[in-house]
Amino acid sequence: MSDDSDLHSARKPRSRKAGKVRTRGQRIRRGILFTLLALVVAGGGTVYWLYSRLDGNITGVDIDKALGDDRPEKLPTSGQNLLVLGSDSRAGAENKELGGGGNVSGARSDTAMVIHIPEGRTKAVAVSIPRDTLVTRPECTKADGSTLSSANRVMFNSVYALAGPACVVKTVESMSGVRIDHYMEINFAGFKELVDAIGGVTVDVPQDIHDKSSGLNLTAGPHKLDGTESLAYVRTRHGIGDGSDLGRIGLQQQFILALLSEVKSQNLLGNPANSYKIANSITKSLTTDSGLASLTSLAEFGRSMNGVDPSTMETIMLPVAYDKQDPNRVVAAEPQAGELWKAIRKDVTIPESAKKSPATGG
Repeated sequence: MSDDSDLHSARKPRSRKAGKVRTRGQRIRRGILFTLLALVVAGGGTVYWLYSRLDGNITGVDIDKALGDDRPEKLPTSGQNLLVLGSDSRAGAENKELGGGGNVSGARSDTAMVIHIPEGRTKAVAVSIPRDTLVTRPECTKADGSTLSSANRVMFNSVYALAGPACVVKTVESMSGVRIDHYMEINFAGFKELVDAIGGVTVDVPQDIHDKSSGLNLTAGPHKLDGTESLAYVRTRHGIGDGSDLGRIGLQQQFILALLSEVKSQNLLGNPANSYKIANSITKSLTTDSGLASLTSLAEFGRSMNGVDPSTMETIMLPVAYDKQDPNRVVAAEPQAGELWKAIRKDVTIPESAKKSPATGG
């Protein structure tokens, strides 16, 4: 994981022309995904007990201790790699209306993205890993101290359920050769509360969606979704594309950018009460590596990403092909996947050829 010195070294002093000094609010509004948290912290109240309550909401995982030193090298530049997981437990009555199956127990990783922020931190790219991808899981130490042996051809999203966050990070590093600097996990239950706290999110639905499993029915075009509808939107897979996980990935990436834009457009600094409500929703559902497991660390990381604009974030999917033995699963497509990970490891521009996925026709 990167330490504070990495973050400080990545920030370069900015020159300011006379008469062009930015206000605090203007500086914060220029952020992206990571700055969202800094925004909430800045507007969430100045009383210490409020800060302590929010700070105590965050769950930290010591990834460095769990993985040890046998890991890929860090980027040769000041760039950063962040693994973002959306974890989803569909147990309970609140999920029955969403086709979650109220008898399901445990949590799983429904969404996984490697966010690569190149040197200079003025842009970012999000690489989604399909949950149905067959991978080689390395040997891992589980939270209870027991050992989970390595295994071939396991579904990517099963790793989280069996061994937790550290093993997911180890699996991603093993399959990509990319060093993961930070880890961030958002529970979808808190995600629903966040959408309701900001008053809904507007998305441009690419095609009619009629998902009998979740009950989601949307016509093509713009829709403002509440928390329940948003959760169904990012979960749906039967109502779009070929019914596989691949069609859902595009909706998830689109929704995340729409969510960021909505938060960014709101005057959080001018409404401390609403800011605290949003901050509480986020932090209650947030798990990070130990290096980010405090409001101070999150805000510092957010400020280091201040130059990245969510509207310029590139979203792509790990190139995959349908597995020859099981057409319901996919495998990393070569040489495209290898070229993609190589570009990220070297912190260089990702070639267009590395973005083409045979399973989706390009």
